[in-house]
Amino acid sequence: MSITQERSPAEETQHHVENAGRVGAGVFSPAQLWISLPDALRKLHPKHQLKNPVMFVVWVGSLLTTVFAFTDPSVFTILIAVWLWFTVLFANLAEAVAEGRGKAQAETLRRTKKETVARRLTEDGAEERVPGADLRVGDRVVVEAGEVIPGDGDVVEGIATVDESAITGESAPVIRESGGDRSAVTGGTTVLSDRIVVRISTKPGESFVDRMIALVEGAARQKTPNEIALTILLATLTIIFLLAVVALQPMASYSGSQQSVVVLTALLVCLIPTTIGALLSAIGIAGMDRLVQRNVLATSGRAVEAAGDVSTLLLDKTGTITFGNRRATELIPVGDSTVDEVARAARLSSLADGTPEGRSIVELVVAEHGLAPAADEEEKRAEFVPFTAQTRMSGITLPARGSHAGEGDREVRKGATSAVRQWVRDRGGHVPDETERVVDEISQQGGTPLVVAEATGGKAFVRGVIRLSDVVKPGMQERFTELRAMGIKTVMITGDNPLTARAIAQDAGVDDFLAEAKPEDKMELIKREQEGGRLVAMTGDGTNDAPALAQSDVGVAMNTGTMAAKEAGNMVDLDSNPTKLIEIVAIGKQLLITRGALTTFSVANDLAKYFAILPAMFSGIYAQLGALNIMHLATPRSAILSAVIFNALIIVALIPLALRGVRYRPSSASALLRRNLLIYGLGGIVSPFLGIWVIDLIVRLIPGIG
Repeated sequence: MSITQERSPAEETQHHVENAGRVGAGVFSPAQLWISLPDALRKLHPKHQLKNPVMFVVWVGSLLTTVFAFTDPSVFTILIAVWLWFTVLFANLAEAVAEGRGKAQAETLRRTKKETVARRLTEDGAEERVPGADLRVGDRVVVEAGEVIPGDGDVVEGIATVDESAITGESAPVIRESGGDRSAVTGGTTVLSDRIVVRISTKPGESFVDRMIALVEGAARQKTPNEIALTILLATLTIIFLLAVVALQPMASYSGSQQSVVVLTALLVCLIPTTIGALLSAIGIAGMDRLVQRNVLATSGRAVEAAGDVSTLLLDKTGTITFGNRRATELIPVGDSTVDEVARAARLSSLADGTPEGRSIVELVVAEHGLAPAADEEEKRAEFVPFTAQTRMSGITLPARGSHAGEGDREVRKGATSAVRQWVRDRGGHVPDETERVVDEISQQGGTPLVVAEATGGKAFVRGVIRLSDVVKPGMQERFTELRAMGIKTVMITGDNPLTARAIAQDAGVDDFLAEAKPEDKMELIKREQEGGRLVAMTGDGTNDAPALAQSDVGVAMNTGTMAAKEAGNMVDLDSNPTKLIEIVAIGKQLLITRGALTTFSVANDLAKYFAILPAMFSGIYAQLGALNIMHLATPRSAILSAVIFNALIIVALIPLALRGVRYRPSSASALLRRNLLIYGLGGIVSPFLGIWVIDLIVRLIPGIG
């Protein structure tokens, strides 16, 4: 049976490159506003509003102006009350739309949950049928082809192909087997072939799918440290502006123009940071959602935020930086042999070699020398010699035509230098010094040499050497250059010797490497980086990676890995693509940049509204302020109402940006600050002047306002 366990390396890289360009993309449609409106109305409850200090002040102000609209009705008071409620509603709408996308994903996950009957094994080995909800941690269950796995666990016996499309969205089945790093299975997935025994590792209601549902719905989302700090800052600014507005009343009274509570409330709402206060929660939810869109499950918002602050990335060499299997990249003839002769010998010795290295040799000679990829009829009758750990060689023996068995046979072998050297000498041949020189040169450059030799007519000789190399995935150098521009240090982790590791690290363009790495070495490296004030991210899939995943600030466990690894990390990649760690960092940075950009816009926006409204309000009292009324707003009432309307509408206008995120481009912190100030700072200053002026042209036509 030929089943593809994961994407091929080429497909994986292409998939990663395509996804990389989508960081900053998001799906938003105006219809989502209408669909989320009922949820937004439900969030008007005071218990929900108390969670957001800024919007709670607006909610209280809306309630207060509504009371005045009933007790002392006027067109101005009614319109102010209506638009203040719209401000609260639009803030709720931003959060509801963000949560709505998660709920749609949660509903899809719920459909994957099936009530199953498990075949639980008793202590004497007999089977008993029990409901899946009755399974407990440690129970062993049998699952055969066509049956649904009843709960999360690890395969302890057997091997099977499993359809995980309901969880990962990947249609290709995967292999799960006991005793390795691909033993974890998820409840709700389906076994397609063979029979496995699974040891249950989670309680009912606490499965992987249950946790995913809670997280994507937002029910399990907790505010991150930065989000809490920003909330405190916004609350402080609200108090400062509250005191500033309260201080205006004595001044107005002294001047003989006391302001009404409705006017002061409207002014307060326009000056406090309602824009970022309304969008803050939506930004955090959308950050989690962008990860879910890329099949990454973050167990906490803290992990997403930490990803944006990561300054050291630990990356496994195999499967992340390189394709994972060494490939033939060059044929080097020795002695009197030509490259074509080496190619023909290399092909013959690899026809029966089913290893990735053997297949890559055939691919090389087919591509560069035009040789046939498959054996012809004569070659099919030959005796194939498979690779074994004892011989460390593989090859083929072609019988000479018309000769007795064993007489004049042509033998072709390839393998480790020492094994082939001994094989040649046993047949009376000589290995030239040039062979040793080429082998040493390849080894020093981080490659693996395979010597190709022939024996025919009682004569044995070396044809040449095949260079096997760890091939760095396309585009990795560019990605590491981007990370370096962001101030992120990249460290390659490998079990190779230092010489090989250095060569691959230079080829890939990483900043540092850890060779001959053991679990304790990874832990020591992470702790050393963290002591220097750096946040560290790494990927892993095995039980031996669990300690390092738990120690790192962002630990991304592969879904194909063991349950121990998934429990230790704070993110799980459902696609099991190690290169996605780079994309996760970009998503985390995008979250922080979006929050910073909208905060900059909101603060600048509030200051601009301050200078736009006050001159119009007090120009009748202090004639000198008339010079500052550059927009020529009609009346103080039209100025206040226009500002309140603009304050509400700008929240709706920014919902798509909050959900989609500010487009992320790798650059330094100073460059990002300049960009934020130029685009969002300047935009926050200019937009209120333009917006309030346009709205004033309309509202001045309303009787009792203009």
